[in-house]
Amino acid sequence: MKALFTISTLVSTLFAAPAAVADAGGNCHFHGSKPATEAVVTDCAAKRKAALVKAGKLDASWQAVPQDKLELIDGKKGKEWKVSFKNPAVADAGKQTLYIFFSQPGNFIVANHTGQ
Repeated sequence: MKALFTISTLVSTLFAAPAAVADAGGNCHFHGSKPATEAVVTDCAAKRKAALVKAGKLDASWQAVPQDKLELIDGKKGKEWKVSFKNPAVADAGKQTLYIFFSQPGNFIVANHTGQ
């Protein structure tokens, strides 16, 4: 009887639970190995830059800076997207370029000013 109750509870829970649906464009988190398009990477890079500004990790002047370059490079673990933004308003010449890296499928890896 106890086993029947446990099994029926488990089955009920599985059917009652909402299905998890991944929205590939909504949060810029992707599964699988299908390469992301340039448009998707451009959108995700803009969202990541905005998040860095909102978190206070980048000055507000970065908000309006358009994308400078997008390229697919050979990274440490295979192909990676490298997106760059140039902000001439930054006084430190070494920090005028922001690089944001994504895996080939479009997942965020790192953002820095070194390009590596």
